[in-house]
Amino acid sequence: MTLGNYLGAFKNWVALQQDYECLYCVVDMHAITVWQDPADLAAQTREAAAAYLACGVNPKESILFNQSQVSGHAELSWIFNCIARLGWLNRMTQFKDKAGKNSQNASTGLYVYPNLMAADILLYQATHVPVGDDQKQHLELTRDIAAKFNHDYNTEIFPEVHPIIMGEGARIMSLRDGSKKMSKSDPSEASRINLNDTSDILAKKIRKAKTDPELIPAKAELLEGRPEAQNLIGIMAALAERSRDDICAEYEGKGFGDFKKGLTEVVIDKLAPITEEMARLQNEPAYIDQVLRDGSERASALSEPILKEVKKIVGFIQ
Repeated sequence: MTLGNYLGAFKNWVALQQDYECLYCVVDMHAITVWQDPADLAAQTREAAAAYLACGVNPKESILFNQSQVSGHAELSWIFNCIARLGWLNRMTQFKDKAGKNSQNASTGLYVYPNLMAADILLYQATHVPVGDDQKQHLELTRDIAAKFNHDYNTEIFPEVHPIIMGEGARIMSLRDGSKKMSKSDPSEASRINLNDTSDILAKKIRKAKTDPELIPAKAELLEGRPEAQNLIGIMAALAERSRDDICAEYEGKGFGDFKKGLTEVVIDKLAPITEEMARLQNEPAYIDQVLRDGSERASALSEPILKEVKKIVGFIQ
């Protein structure tokens, strides 16, 4: 889990608990669209759950579970495989990005995984989904699938799904290349800030983050054409919960040597408590497993009546 995950997802998702009945799903079924070492997958599932908890998800009020423990995700996904059209999936840009030039060797799971994402949402008749810019296209596909299912079977079982677009810091870029999104799959550890990095590692990564020789301007709009500068200013603004213009005004005329010292302090101040809590939780795998089991039972209780009704609508004998 990276700083990008925290600012683009966890930080905002946790706040939604105040206004919505929330389900938080660790998507281990999506993960195997590319091959995963089984031991690593289990460890990463627990790490993701620990990150949710450390960032503030309350498992007593909200539902935290891993996808594979609720079989309805796979069952509804197959029905949606038969509803979605090839033309719709061919328009999904993320498959092209992830498969690259080797698309003929990509798994079929990677190709149809947007249908599974639709099932993740509609299995609970969810009405709102927090998404970043890179997932808006998949949410539109979810709406198309729901509408076609409702039309084909003359039903209104699936609601219209609305995106919750998160604000500042929703797109954090690589520390080594400001044109690329910060990603846990990047081979360079120096490209990202991990939620389990120690304070010393955090300081080193920020110190070595790519910048440019120009000084910081008075306003954020003057950073145009400087992707690395925009990224670091954006990280500071998101973590400090201030505007980019405020950050620029504070450091106007200074170089990034001075700025990085301030950024390091803010990053450590915000992330150190999360890192410590994640480490504590990961030393208690039995507790994490119990939270996920409890969450999967509650998620199943919500989804089973809906899935049963879907099967009835389709014509499956039960």
